[in-house]
Amino acid sequence: MTGDRYEAGMRVRREVLGDEHVDRAAARTTEFSEPFQEYITEAAWGSVWTRDGLDRRTRSCITLAALTALHCHDELAMHVRAAVRNGLTADEIREVLLHTGVYAGVPAANTAIGIAQRVLAELGEPTAQPPAG
Repeated sequence: MTGDRYEAGMRVRREVLGDEHVDRAAARTTEFSEPFQEYITEAAWGSVWTRDGLDRRTRSCITLAALTALHCHDELAMHVRAAVRNGLTADEIREVLLHTGVYAGVPAANTAIGIAQRVLAELGEPTAQPPAG
């Protein structure tokens, strides 16, 4: 697929999620899933993430909160990585998830904290590392 919105979406998708992630998604694309991949690249990344009005850090905060509230665990892990790429610190990610717990429920935030801790530990974040022992 080509087009201005698709091309802009692919550029932002790569900047936010990283080339490695996008390349893996592209490699797994089948004839069945291709229309959906085109849709999210154009609609989410090319129409929304490219808009003026909110910076990427703020968009990442909103995305983390929404994914936590909706129990989208696989997407949450991916967007914790994206939030770090967009400049959020581990402390800021934790605060977003704590805040979300008030409005979306403690069980949702509890699961999100665990996912974020695992991802942040994988990324080498010292505050997310398990205790030595």
